Amino acid sequence: MAEEAAVRAQADTVRRLKQDKADPDEIAKEVAKLLEMKAQLGEDEGKHKFVLKTPKGTRDYGPKQMAIRERAFNAIISCFKRHGAEVIDTPVFELKETLTGKYGEDSKLIYDLKDQGGELLSLRYDLTVPFARYLAMNKITNIKRYHIAKVYRRDNPAMTRGRYREFYQCDFDIAGQFDPMIPDAECLKIVHEILSDLQLGDFVIKVNDRRILDGMFAVCGVPDSKFRTICSSVDKLDKVPWEEVRSEMVGEKGLSPEAADRIGEYVQLHGGLDLIERLLQDPKLSQNKLAKEGLGDMKLLFEYLTLFGITGKISFDLSLARGLDYYTGVIFEAVLLQQENEHVEEPVSVGSVAGGGRYDGLVGMFDPKGRKVPCVGVSIGIERIFSILEQRLEASEEKIRTTETQVLVASAQKKLLEERLKLISELWDAGIKAEMLYKKNPKLLNQLQYCEDTGIPLVAIVGEQELKDGVVKLRIVATREEVNVRRESLVEEIRIRTSQC
Repeated sequence: MAEEAAVRAQADTVRRLKQDKADPDEIAKEVAKLLEMKAQLGEDEGKHKFVLKTPKGTRDYGPKQMAIRERAFNAIISCFKRHGAEVIDTPVFELKETLTGKYGEDSKLIYDLKDQGGELLSLRYDLTVPFARYLAMNKITNIKRYHIAKVYRRDNPAMTRGRYREFYQCDFDIAGQFDPMIPDAECLKIVHEILSDLQLGDFVIKVNDRRILDGMFAVCGVPDSKFRTICSSVDKLDKVPWEEVRSEMVGEKGLSPEAADRIGEYVQLHGGLDLIERLLQDPKLSQNKLAKEGLGDMKLLFEYLTLFGITGKISFDLSLARGLDYYTGVIFEAVLLQQENEHVEEPVSVGSVAGGGRYDGLVGMFDPKGRKVPCVGVSIGIERIFSILEQRLEASEEKIRTTETQVLVASAQKKLLEERLKLISELWDAGIKAEMLYKKNPKLLNQLQYCEDTGIPLVAIVGEQELKDGVVKLRIVATREEVNVRRESLVEEIRIRTSQC
């Protein structure tokens, strides 16, 4: 192609000028010319090759999906507020060094950005590390906060299961020095409240403690240097059988078969207070300082959860590891046991729908003096929850309202556009959610049909007779009942009737 040949020729010119160490201004001029030619070539190519699609691992959300999404967000936010949380926000990208080394083996999934202003940046991977940076930077030692925002992971997307490269996280965290396990128990109560409120079906919240895991690794003969990498292998136990995890530990990570078998005896245990008591008597674990400390706190946690009345949904599970490097104490993960759907023979498994834990050392990593701020938090997996709600709604064929319009301002005769505009303006000014059709003389039947289609509950009809009488005809769409309401009482009447909807 002639254009491509011209670009190659121009590139050769630039190369030759650089080799000859020509005048910098001349080189800059020729480089600019080359860039312009490349841009034009790109535009021409684009006309032929451009495909309209969202990037891999992302999706658009139409009005119906957003309506379902808003319901879920509202339930989560109201729970966070009920527990006294303040809201914060942080930039969507951070300095690369802020994120590096905080996520263990998952660090390879961080999206790095091109250096365009003298700073190496990365898109945030979660909301926890930016929160720790925020605390250290602002010297905050005590806060209860929530943060709902998008995060980014260069993961292999599985979009049917709510696994994306761009997705929302809903985080709740308590930072500060408090008595053991009280904030941790509240985080678990929050998960229980949200999952119960959203009615997602049966769930279990698995809990463990990094200290118990580390103590277990130590008594099983895992070298200190392999703790974190063995931890990430154990973390796969909810997805693959023990045999596969064992072969990864021994074959890929160089752990002795004896140590792997000893780990296997522990990580297949799960239960409640009885298991904690049993492990406190375990001849090996009870001799390990870290494990004993973790088990003591786990016992205390279960006592508080009993007072909250939620232990029926909590399982102390020694296979729970959570791969992120920054956890230091209690860790937890909520899993849906099954997804009931009459139209699907096999239950849809969406895995974890919430997770979190204690990370007492993360803020200290950012503090110049290494001052620690103990933290515990939970993240709700809104995308996976949303996938379930969306599937369920499709199966039920329930009609979803995508607007909150309370009333449609309509006219019964022609030449009443001015009156409709006056009335709708009054309603908007009074805080009423109102709409009208954008036609000068719409047919009444079309206006009523619009209400049926969009779920608007009321129609305020202006007609010549109503204008003379100083009233508005208010029609209840569901029952087709009509009442005349004094113009000055209309706002109050709409409020009363829509509060009953």
